[in-house]
Amino acid sequence: MIILKSPQEVEKISHACHVVAMTLNYLKARVNPGVTTQELDRLAEEFMVKQGARPAFKGYRDFPCTICTSINEEVVHGIPSKKRLKEGDIIGIDVGAVVDGYFGDAAITLPVGRIAPDVQRLLEVTEQALYEGISQAYPGNRLSDISHAIQTRAEAAGFGVVRDFVGHGIGKNLHEDPQVPNFGLPGQGPRLKEGMVLAIEPMINMGGAPVKVLEDNWTVITQDRSLSAHFEHTIAVTPQGPVILTKL
Repeated sequence: MIILKSPQEVEKISHACHVVAMTLNYLKARVNPGVTTQELDRLAEEFMVKQGARPAFKGYRDFPCTICTSINEEVVHGIPSKKRLKEGDIIGIDVGAVVDGYFGDAAITLPVGRIAPDVQRLLEVTEQALYEGISQAYPGNRLSDISHAIQTRAEAAGFGVVRDFVGHGIGKNLHEDPQVPNFGLPGQGPRLKEGMVLAIEPMINMGGAPVKVLEDNWTVITQDRSLSAHFEHTIAVTPQGPVILTKL
């Protein structure tokens, strides 16, 4: 069941989203060669708590950390560790926050130092695909119009679109209906309505689309070990169109 949010609820969600956006911005400057993902996780939790928020991921289905850190061929749900980032890596950072019982969720993929031009293109296209999807979030459109726009942008660049993991509704729960795939034909699925709040999150691979989950039961990697990028925003559907809640 898709839960439509009142303007007051959207405002509450936006508070959590603002903390998410500030946390990602805070971490950006700290993603450098030599830093461990465990250190980034500690910094993120300290920062979020200072903003009056609770980490949304920590303890969720027994996830052990505050943020997800996915390096290179890791697609999503990477667990922070003592592993140090090195020059030329890319790292996806996914952040969720809870404020007064409402959730916000967003992700970015960042370069570690200088990266190869083709890797930079992967990041740029994935972020562009996110915004192409968001641009379809108008009342009266269909959910799959978002999905199709993402797929079209990514595949036009020759990249693989992950099928196994998708975006989602969000509100009083981290994951709500509807699921928001990053692929599909246009004009399918429920009509978008004012009050829908969606976490749209393309996961795009430099190689093929297939992925697998590692033995830790969390970390998702590309089957062909190609690099992967992940960008996400929480958006509200309004009469005027999409409003990005996780943007500073």
